[in-house]
Amino acid sequence: MRVQALLTAICLCLPVSAMGQDRATIQNLNDQFAKAFNTGDIAAVAAHYTEDAVVLPPGAEIVMGRNAILTFWKSATEQIGDIKLTAVDVKPLGDNAAREIGTFSLRAKGAQTQQITGKYVVVWEKVGADWKLATDIWNTNK
Repeated sequence: MRVQALLTAICLCLPVSAMGQDRATIQNLNDQFAKAFNTGDIAAVAAHYTEDAVVLPPGAEIVMGRNAILTFWKSATEQIGDIKLTAVDVKPLGDNAAREIGTFSLRAKGAQTQQITGKYVVVWEKVGADWKLATDIWNTNK
């Protein structure tokens, strides 16, 4: 009985990182997302989202569902590039979700390229063994 109680206590005290909700894990996913976007692999970008994900871009309509998100990001590649995402804070929301707050930088394409910075909030959900973006919203600093 004591062994079982001890094992239960150890399992309950494991750090959150054991569930994959730590900042390093999320940052790795962000790096994969940015690499896919920056190399034009928009199918891989869309694969980071749940099937029923929601993207709330600034100054635009809500984008619902992975296929619509793929179309959104494909269009975005014509206007922006060199995305970098940095996880600032990751908070577990139970065993199968996490809220991430982060910052981003990107380069706007055009006759006069400019560097744009901002911040974002996303909700990650565990889908099978993978972490996927369920909700994604951001805005610029200026």
